[in-house]
Amino acid sequence: MSCDNSKNKLSNSSVFRYNEHKNIGSLDPAFSKDIADIWATNQLFNGLVQMDENLNVLPCIAKSWTISEDALTYAFVLRDDVYFHKHKLFGSDSTRTVKPADFEYSFNRLRDKQVASPGGWVLNKVHSFNAINDSVFKITLKQPFPAFLGLLTMKYCSVVPKEVVEHYGNDFRSHPIGTGPFKFKRWEENIKLVFRKHHNYFETDSKGIPLPYLEAIAITFLPDKQSEFLQFTQGNIDFVCALDASYKDEILTADGNLQKRYKDNVNMTRGPYLNTEYLAFYMDSEVPEIQSELLRKATNYGFDRKKMMIYLRNGVGIPANGGFIPKGLPGYNASIGFTYQPEKARQLVKQFKNETGDPTPKITITTTGNYLSFSEYIQRELEKIGLQVAINVIPGAALKEAKANGKLDLFRASWVADYPDAENYLSLYYSKNFAPNGPNYTHFRDEQFDKLYEQAFTETNNKHRVSLYTKMDSLVMAKAPIVPLFYDEVIYFTRKQLNGLKLNPTYVLDLKQVKKN
Repeated sequence: MSCDNSKNKLSNSSVFRYNEHKNIGSLDPAFSKDIADIWATNQLFNGLVQMDENLNVLPCIAKSWTISEDALTYAFVLRDDVYFHKHKLFGSDSTRTVKPADFEYSFNRLRDKQVASPGGWVLNKVHSFNAINDSVFKITLKQPFPAFLGLLTMKYCSVVPKEVVEHYGNDFRSHPIGTGPFKFKRWEENIKLVFRKHHNYFETDSKGIPLPYLEAIAITFLPDKQSEFLQFTQGNIDFVCALDASYKDEILTADGNLQKRYKDNVNMTRGPYLNTEYLAFYMDSEVPEIQSELLRKATNYGFDRKKMMIYLRNGVGIPANGGFIPKGLPGYNASIGFTYQPEKARQLVKQFKNETGDPTPKITITTTGNYLSFSEYIQRELEKIGLQVAINVIPGAALKEAKANGKLDLFRASWVADYPDAENYLSLYYSKNFAPNGPNYTHFRDEQFDKLYEQAFTETNNKHRVSLYTKMDSLVMAKAPIVPLFYDEVIYFTRKQLNGLKLNPTYVLDLKQVKKN
């Protein structure tokens, strides 16, 4: 394949090829909101720190940092060998090194209301930031926030060069200049996007060999997942991520193993993904069935999550018998949730009928078409314990608006970590975060929970803080405002000749250590 219009041809052995189902919105990291955008900008840009596949925060452009005793001030010491991708605006050398002033500019841009970055919230707890000199960048927080370093690993916090951004204005989205392992080459929107190796990249592998190994990345934009899978089986793309109903039985056995016919050419990798799929009750609903803790618990006890995952997902995904915090994140506890106990569920429904005099209690699950099969499975199981279930299918945008404004009594939802700390999940149950002004869509409130949530911000001991997270999660589950369904898993398929690809539980694609044989 040709990666550009020059005579410089590349063999497929040095090009990583993958597909996106919809067009990438922007290559400006300040707008890296969707997974597709994050995957692309992660190849082009760096921040102060980065995260490995085990959710550890590691140095990146900052080679070290110190945190003050009151946990409010972070001082980052920058490397002096990080160069921006080449551009004529940098003058005779066509590049320059990154300075603390570049981070000051980049962070101010995140906060600029005229830029209107969706990532501005990342700096909500920041009081001030400034370049101390040519090597130190200082950030001061309004209050201690233990998850702050994890927050800085988000692509929103990448460094961008002022002269290039101001030259292009809004068109920086399609003329990106960063410091990442790959540099922008060509973009035909909705058709193809190409990145080339950044030969002046600052990171090396454990043996001191410069990264990245690949010469290029080529991204196509086939909207149909079945077509994408066909391209993968034919060897035209190297990687398929996630599992679609259109091909799940073709590639996987019923218990989630690779089908024999693919074992010679394909590798499958799976691991925790910080995403909890669940049903949510609106606690301020006036419907008696929704107000009833008995029926909320009966719903939780009344269906077999393990059977549901085998039946509907070929075993991909972890049945959610714990709380809201997903497996893979400190604070997760497998024993604080609900197991399948149909007899107990029947007794709870019976108790509700006796106490209210209502012989036919009924709930309505609102969902999108994608999750209709899950809702129908739950419907069948709950009707066996004496609870009638109706299903209301609406478009995703309509569900999003309705749940934010308290118009749905029971709805399907999911929460993917914005940053790898359980506080991000527990923020959905803090009483000051009621939707639409925050992410508390259930309108759950509990005084003890709120106290522990506020206490966790000032707890600098990691072990103690994680213990607080588990306590909060168990307080939520005790009142059952939600029905956790499953904790998602990252699952991806690669051609055998590909090595070194790791996806972490925050679902970020990192290609700098990938090789093709």
